[in-house]
Amino acid sequence: MKKEFIRYGIPQYRKLTGLLQILGGLGILVGFWETHLQLVSTLGLSLLMWFGVITRIKIKDHLLQILPAIFYGLLNAYLSFQVIQTWSSGQ
Repeated sequence: MKKEFIRYGIPQYRKLTGLLQILGGLGILVGFWETHLQLVSTLGLSLLMWFGVITRIKIKDHLLQILPAIFYGLLNAYLSFQVIQTWSSGQ
């Protein structure tokens, strides 16, 4: 992973990115009991993945290399939408 962040041109953000991913995952789990945290976590992870997509496009990666970040960005955006839908339906 260290070599990948060097290839991306952002080695100084490797530890921060890992920490944000871990906190986002924990936030989703804890969010089953505290939905505000779940929304913040899914939005944050979605944003993180979209920054990953932009980074990979800038370094001219192939579509197959970009697809996992697209998938996880869409998945977290969908989860955020579902949390908002649950709130608006009053559950």
